[in-house]
Amino acid sequence: MAALKELHRELENKANDLNKLQKDIAKNHQIRKKYTIQLGENELVLKELDLLNEDANVYKLIGPVLVKQDLAEANANVRKRIDYISAELKRLDSTVQDLEEKQNSKKEAIYKVQQRIQSLQAGKGKA
Repeated sequence: MAALKELHRELENKANDLNKLQKDIAKNHQIRKKYTIQLGENELVLKELDLLNEDANVYKLIGPVLVKQDLAEANANVRKRIDYISAELKRLDSTVQDLEEKQNSKKEAIYKVQQRIQSLQAGKGKA
């Protein structure tokens, strides 16, 4: 009887851990979605900047004010932003892969505990 209670407690703890991992994965996907959108926007800006002549006026919105910016500087800033976002996406992919591996191992552990509970209950039923 005590072994069965202990297994139920262990099962509950593992289920809570699994739930937390699933929330972390969902949160990671939300962040990844945001970065993917930003990457697309920045790549679009870079294409637009590439279409401009060298003497074209470029303005950057800083708060409520448009500030004139050098084309080369604007180009460099957008490229840096793209590099940063790409690096973040790679990091997030790595993190989500790690979380999914942990999730699979938790599911497997839960399954094993459930099997032990079932075998204990089946053993009791025969007694």
